Amino acid sequence: MQNPTARLQAAVQKRRGATAAKANAAAAEKPTAPRLLSKSSAEETVMASASLSTRALFKCGPKAFRNSHLHGYLKSVVSFPVSQASDSLYSPIRVVNRAYGSNLIVTALESRGLNTALSSTNGSLKVPEERVTVLVIGGGGREHALCYALERSPSCDAVFCAPGNSGIAQSGDATCIPDLDITSSEAVISFCHNWGVGLVVVGPEAPLVAGLANDLVKAGIPTFGPSSEAAALEGSKDFMKKLCDKYNIPTAKYRTFTNPADAKQYVKDQGAPIVVKADGLAAGKGVVVAMTLDEAFEAIDTMLVEGSFGSAGSHVIIEEFLEGEEASFFALVDGETALPLESAQDHKRVGDGDVGPNTGGMGAYSPAPIVTEELKKKVMESIILPTVKGMAAEGCKFVGVLYAGLMIEKKSGLPKLIEYNVRFGDPECQVLMMRLESDLAQVLLAACQGELGKVSLTWSPELATVVVMASEGYPGVYKEGTVIKNLDEAEQVSPAVKIFHAGTAFDTDGNFVAAGGRVLGVTAKGKDIEEARAKAYDALDVVDWPEGFYRHDIGWRALKHRHMFAH
Repeated sequence: MQNPTARLQAAVQKRRGATAAKANAAAAEKPTAPRLLSKSSAEETVMASASLSTRALFKCGPKAFRNSHLHGYLKSVVSFPVSQASDSLYSPIRVVNRAYGSNLIVTALESRGLNTALSSTNGSLKVPEERVTVLVIGGGGREHALCYALERSPSCDAVFCAPGNSGIAQSGDATCIPDLDITSSEAVISFCHNWGVGLVVVGPEAPLVAGLANDLVKAGIPTFGPSSEAAALEGSKDFMKKLCDKYNIPTAKYRTFTNPADAKQYVKDQGAPIVVKADGLAAGKGVVVAMTLDEAFEAIDTMLVEGSFGSAGSHVIIEEFLEGEEASFFALVDGETALPLESAQDHKRVGDGDVGPNTGGMGAYSPAPIVTEELKKKVMESIILPTVKGMAAEGCKFVGVLYAGLMIEKKSGLPKLIEYNVRFGDPECQVLMMRLESDLAQVLLAACQGELGKVSLTWSPELATVVVMASEGYPGVYKEGTVIKNLDEAEQVSPAVKIFHAGTAFDTDGNFVAAGGRVLGVTAKGKDIEEARAKAYDALDVVDWPEGFYRHDIGWRALKHRHMFAH
């Protein structure tokens, strides 16, 4: 096996040759530092330090390892001496490869209270702005979208993703760490310390409910994601409903049950249609919209009698059926301040025309025409801000993203809260990250530091849509290991197309294969919904995966609104 030092040198040389033009263009946009050294002078400074005793750890940043997973973390790639006489360099030293290409950065970490960086650009060295290395926790389409946005963030030095997936690694949007145990806070904290991680972004809900954010924050690592206490907003629907009752947040009327007979009697009294929900986390499958009494009874038996969802279904919430149009509303929260994101709308049912069982989401688009500026203001005033204040009053400040599933009632036109998620939605995250133009790393750091009040967001004026490709049989039993071809060709249909990987792996021949129910998120931007849809479906036509399927009507509500407005 090639030794780590040789691998570092080969990777850097390869990236220098492949991205020199991009590096030069990016360098031209950067401010000139007061003090400049020639490239040769910088090299002489580093080489001259070899005779001195102060030592530093020389690490290779993850962006040097495109198209691969990082196993074993290469914890000590090179160790070399550093001059004690120089004011420019302090131990320990970390070498990383910048987001914009060939620049090799020597970064001093936490020495004498300073963070100084020297980067080689067009034959000179300069001091860039404060930068951060980010670890994204998770391995689905949502996490791929977050890695994609962080990779583009000007202040982001490097992006790790644990465990990630084969598609994330192959795309170059992050270096995947498949053998990092994300269920072990100790392992994650150790990795962060070893690699100088300055921000952890937790994608899925399970690690948050388990308390990963609590442990990371206690260890002094900035973490975007709520504590386990605050994550109860998603971890327990009963907790969320009780908070709504206490702080007058509009939601569907409900009752919570542990006894199946009592639950069935309540259903008889209320009538159908009615909604039955498992109280805890059920991977998006714990909600049944029962159109008949028999369907509701069956759902109650599945959860309370058969125990199909384990402890998550030991309590059930019986909720009134709300008629109207659903929308997803996202807000970043720093404990006290909430900053709304752009709107999005997803498609939960598995089949065209919104038929079949609920899924984790078969597609989405942003913005959602139904979420007007007036409605956004109403949601912030009546739902988001009371929640943020209520959580603070309960002694568990919320830091992270609040994802409110809303129903815009048909009769009143007013929003009601269906449920909260405490992380970005999937696939809504894909369309949001495609449209976000702000530096995501700095925005999320501001949330961790309680400084969202100083932040404003910039979005692309274009509309984005994502169509999910799923394994045949999803959301029921589906087959894994089926080969997927032509993904590179599909992405090349248009510069506006991006394919996010949710459940892919490599087989022994190096082919992408399906490794989950929802497998790909084919995403595109366009000047309007028609153009964005056309680009996404053009790319889907190129993907060669006979065992995969997708909906053909993603965005139909936006089309309806557009046609109504036109007439």
